[in-house]
Amino acid sequence: MASSKKPRPSPVSTAPADLPGRLREFLQTHHLVGQRLCVGLSGGLDSVVLLHLMQRLRAEVDFTLSAVHVHHGLSPQADAWAAFCADLCADWAIPLAVVRVAIDRRDPRGLEAAARAARYACFAEQPCDGVVLAQHRDDQAETLLHQLLRGAGVKGLAAMPALRRLEDGPIRLLRPLLAHERAELRAYAETHKLAWIEDESNLDPVYSRNFLRHQVLPLIERRFPAYRATLARAARHFADCDHLLDDLAREDAGRVMVDDCLSVSGLAALAPARARNLLRHYLTGRGWPPPPADWLEQALAQLLHARPDAQLRLTVAGRSLVRYRDRIHVLEVLPAAAGGTWPWQGQPVLPLPGLGHLEFAAAEGEGVSAARLALGPVTVRLYPGAGQLRPDCRRPRRSVKKLFQELAVPPWQRGRTPALYCGDHLVWLAGVGVDCAYQARPGEPGWLISWRR
Repeated sequence: MASSKKPRPSPVSTAPADLPGRLREFLQTHHLVGQRLCVGLSGGLDSVVLLHLMQRLRAEVDFTLSAVHVHHGLSPQADAWAAFCADLCADWAIPLAVVRVAIDRRDPRGLEAAARAARYACFAEQPCDGVVLAQHRDDQAETLLHQLLRGAGVKGLAAMPALRRLEDGPIRLLRPLLAHERAELRAYAETHKLAWIEDESNLDPVYSRNFLRHQVLPLIERRFPAYRATLARAARHFADCDHLLDDLAREDAGRVMVDDCLSVSGLAALAPARARNLLRHYLTGRGWPPPPADWLEQALAQLLHARPDAQLRLTVAGRSLVRYRDRIHVLEVLPAAAGGTWPWQGQPVLPLPGLGHLEFAAAEGEGVSAARLALGPVTVRLYPGAGQLRPDCRRPRRSVKKLFQELAVPPWQRGRTPALYCGDHLVWLAGVGVDCAYQARPGEPGWLISWRR
């Protein structure tokens, strides 16, 4: 770690670029004047340069500046790095938040991915309009090459955008230095006599990105000196392709989506590549991580070729993809519904833990007969899966299972459906209706029941 205000000397062959001018242009182009901007500060060369640039421009461009340092606790030097960032921000009169996060070294995603996820979760909680990060053109090239070697799709190969929303929330993630190379940032740091810290883990080739940075890319540079600009251009091409694929998926969804579900027959009518593209778009739009290509292909084959009466369920990371009849549904992990019996004694709202609540509204000549309910204790239970109901007085009593099937209520919803009982008699079932014997007659007081989830 560089502990003094003099940076570690290093030969620099690249003349300092007009970083302040480029940054000013970025901030104005993206309408960041008057915004609350927070720099992600690790204490390394890149983020120190970015923070210095931002503090020089904050009065001129007119934005509020702060910084956040994520303390991962993975290095013996972690406390010293946090102290360095605190001293630096105090010198430059910049408010700093130091946030400690716990990283599980056994995380199946790997240590790098787990630490990154923790950082971005921390960024999403900052009281600001935008989090500004110091990734540059070298990082972009490394990211693209790393994603290519992982077999990533077009979205992964688009690498890092200059601007995006954090977790689809109100905070924007900004990368204003993507057009600049690491050497330009080092030249700027040395010109301004900045100090920074060196993370020893950045030299460890056990991490894939370090292996690429220190052993692979120097060899590529000997043969292809302009590889950084070339790979950055390729990333932009992939980003364009990604946008076009999203547009195509939205167009296909307009024909294939029914009641927020995918139609199996509609999906089968698409060419295989378009079907995979639509399924990927459908899943990621509902919070799924981008699915691997081989999983996506196998899932699509099973969904399209299962028997029409099959209730196919594919589960990954707590989420399920379910085919029921001609529909494909995405299911999240449902909260546990407390079983048992909830007595109803006339209150307008009856909470159902894990299931929302029931609302009871007084009515006349419709709903459940108030007089009939007065004949016995009234309770609400989760429907047990057996019993009969006659919601249409012109038709005979039928099993609830048959009624659910006719109404296309998916099997996974049936056991979580609230039912109203008077004594042991099934009176009302959410989504199905009121039993004929308990329906309010014309002019008779009744109760309209609504299930709010």
